[in-house]
Amino acid sequence: MSESAIFAAGCFWGVEAAFRQVPGVLDVVVGYTGGHTENPSYEQVCSHTTGHAEAVLVTFDPAVVSYDRLLDVFWKMHDPTQVNRQGPDVGTQYRSAIFFRSPEQETAARASLAREQRDHTMPIATQVEPAQRFWPAEPYHQRYFERHNIACHVPVD
Repeated sequence: MSESAIFAAGCFWGVEAAFRQVPGVLDVVVGYTGGHTENPSYEQVCSHTTGHAEAVLVTFDPAVVSYDRLLDVFWKMHDPTQVNRQGPDVGTQYRSAIFFRSPEQETAARASLAREQRDHTMPIATQVEPAQRFWPAEPYHQRYFERHNIACHVPVD
């Protein structure tokens, strides 16, 4: 039986590509969550009026990969001390967030954030909040790097 998790760590193309490298991840869908607009478009999310983050919905086999392992990958793929940005991408849609889907995920996410904070001198900006509805992004965003033959070198170990 599979489980799912939702993460936001900047531009969803790189986040998707990083999670796809993890053994036990069955699927990754890019989309939007954490805001107040129903069925938002990419243009709406980029307008900073929806409250949504670019995020990924990760479906995984917990017999192969644990949620804790996915959290480890999440922390390694981006700079969690950045507020509303990752690299050149700036805006609230690029915020760092873990959207928990169960009490167990919330407990694990908060514990991993505390561990991660001990390894940083800057405050961690990552939000841990309950998952809201996840809106899949437009088809042209799905598997973007793969379809455009772009390599993504995000460390996942």
